Amino acid sequence: MQENEAPKAEWYVIHTYSGYENKVAQSIITKAENQQLTDKILEVQIPTEKVHEITDGKEKSYDRKIFPGYVLVHMIHNDEVAYLIRSIRGVTGFLGSEPTKPIPLTPSEIAAMGVDLGETVEINLSVGDPVRIVGNAMDGFTGTVQSIDTEAGTCMVLVSMFGQQTPTEFPLTEVVREN
Repeated sequence: MQENEAPKAEWYVIHTYSGYENKVAQSIITKAENQQLTDKILEVQIPTEKVHEITDGKEKSYDRKIFPGYVLVHMIHNDEVAYLIRSIRGVTGFLGSEPTKPIPLTPSEIAAMGVDLGETVEINLSVGDPVRIVGNAMDGFTGTVQSIDTEAGTCMVLVSMFGQQTPTEFPLTEVVREN
């Protein structure tokens, strides 16, 4: 770097104890504000993805950490900033080959992490599972899962009606796996 060239901010990875990611991220922000280092520590992120889980016909949504135990920090690295981050409870250090010289993320690594992962749907059903229908006109009918369409949030169930097996599509929230 030349003398008249200002250091540029880069993304670094901070390793934390598992479960401390939120506390560490908040502590970095708070300490940066208290020590007037907001011009050096620009952004703190915990990469997450939105997950929709459907269990027993009930849907719940939550954010899941993509990289548990890690926090991303966009900062201008210097000794003062590095000391501030290393002194935070729950931080085990920077990701890099040398403890005293963290390695910033490459542009391709940043791009890979910045990709919109969209939403993930997790369900506790599989093709062939026996199910019971709930919450609609067919409440109480039973059948067998024939196919699952997670994008549409539906499944095809082979339902026994009037002595015949009839394929019927249901929202995943209206199907409960029988044990």
